[in-house]
Amino acid sequence: MKNDPDNATRYAGKAWLANLRQNLISPVSAIVGICDLLRTDAARLALQDVASDLDKISNAAAELNALVDELLHRDVALNLTSNGDEGLKRLRHDLRTPMNAIKGYSEMLLEDLEDLQADHLEPDLLGLLEHTDTLLRHVDSAATLPETPRSDDCEGAGTPTTAAMFANLVKSMQPVDRSKLTQPEKGKILVVDDVEANRSLLARRLERDGHQVWTAAGGHAALEMVSQQQFDLVLLDLMMPDINGFDVLAKLKEDDAHRNLPVIMISALDEIENVARCIEAGAEDYLPKPFDPILLQARINAALEKKRWHERERHYLKQMNAEKQKYETLLHSILPQQIVTRLHGGETAIADRYEDVTVLFSDIVGFTEMSASLPPAHVVRDLNRVFSGFDRAAMELGVEKIKTIGDAYMVAAGVPVGRSDHAEVIVEMALRMLEQVEALNLQINTPMHIRIGVHSGPVVAGIIGSHRFLYDVWGDTVNFASRLETTGAPGRIQISEATANRVKHRFDLTNPVWTRIKGKGQVRTHYVTARKSVSG
Repeated sequence: MKNDPDNATRYAGKAWLANLRQNLISPVSAIVGICDLLRTDAARLALQDVASDLDKISNAAAELNALVDELLHRDVALNLTSNGDEGLKRLRHDLRTPMNAIKGYSEMLLEDLEDLQADHLEPDLLGLLEHTDTLLRHVDSAATLPETPRSDDCEGAGTPTTAAMFANLVKSMQPVDRSKLTQPEKGKILVVDDVEANRSLLARRLERDGHQVWTAAGGHAALEMVSQQQFDLVLLDLMMPDINGFDVLAKLKEDDAHRNLPVIMISALDEIENVARCIEAGAEDYLPKPFDPILLQARINAALEKKRWHERERHYLKQMNAEKQKYETLLHSILPQQIVTRLHGGETAIADRYEDVTVLFSDIVGFTEMSASLPPAHVVRDLNRVFSGFDRAAMELGVEKIKTIGDAYMVAAGVPVGRSDHAEVIVEMALRMLEQVEALNLQINTPMHIRIGVHSGPVVAGIIGSHRFLYDVWGDTVNFASRLETTGAPGRIQISEATANRVKHRFDLTNPVWTRIKGKGQVRTHYVTARKSVSG
């Protein structure tokens, strides 16, 4: 560009025009906004004496806004730069007329505010004058078109010149090399328009871009098609005779099945209120007719890409929820429900004392010797059958499985939720365990026999571990139950005196026997023989 005078001149003109637009639009927007505020205040306070002058100021602001708005149109801008200084003189003349009106009427109103008892309008009127003066300075500074930019306009330290800022913008927004882009998203698009020529033209253009296209001549037909076919995008006309596009949009967004279907509204109505209402109602975008094909293509590609990302997001969320559910299921299989709830509530150190709990220990007699003589698969299979049956019984009775250690199985009742029948339900659990082992022995070649010990008393219970959680119970009650199991007889349930006193009304027990328990000496224990029969 630097070696081509013509390119440099065009570059300078573009930079100048971009700067002019920027400098004019901001103060004009401020002037129009202040005018609206002034008229609203005057109407609200019934200030009839200022209404006429405010109307004249507002009309001048609207004229000024229209003139500046013309600069945004390419043909006007090209004509302005091609006419050189003569075009600038006309621009300055045209802009000065409404600006002079704004200044004149604003200054007169300021002089009369005290008499009109409208002093509160002074700050806004001063604001009008300030922004008008700013606009005048910018117009006066645009005296001539710039010369060809020097190289140091775009380089070096300090505050960047207009040419430098424009160069930076052009560099950032230079045309993209399409050959280096990945293939744009292709989708299933429904075109809804009551004018056949519009439908046909739009459908052909979209099909040429590689999309699959369906068309509908009205709102009812569109809703019917959406209910029967999955689309990636809907291009929806706003004005249609049977049901307007806004109502079609509202019906789609009210339906959970179609709420995420992107909709781009296309209409000849381009008022900002229409655009805002459609966006508020859920439209993805809004394009005025006649639409720019390049802009339409960009909006469609953006909408389809956004939809794909939303689909990926929903897929990932579904996967995350599935994994979370697996985690929850695993956690509930390891820990009691109440403990899981407390962990989710933020507790990290869970330890509680329970004064009245019953603990059961069981062990398979001679399991070590038996496992040495059997294939490993048979050992695991038979042990799984035994413990799975115990787990089912524990779940049915509502007792808490604490843990398994090798061939040992431990359960408790009264933790983590207290219950008055904890001793009775644990003895019932013990009887069911014996019955399940006896039933299993009829099906396997190597019979099993278990010993069971039960004791009631206080325990401490809580969570241990930070990587693999374990809900466990500790205390003398646990140790006593374990010793009752080891000193018991195969195929029998040995219980302590404390437990016996709690369950003798429901179960038949042997007379007490003296048993030596490590750390306790001689203690009285009982064996459970059966459930008590219920008399008619």
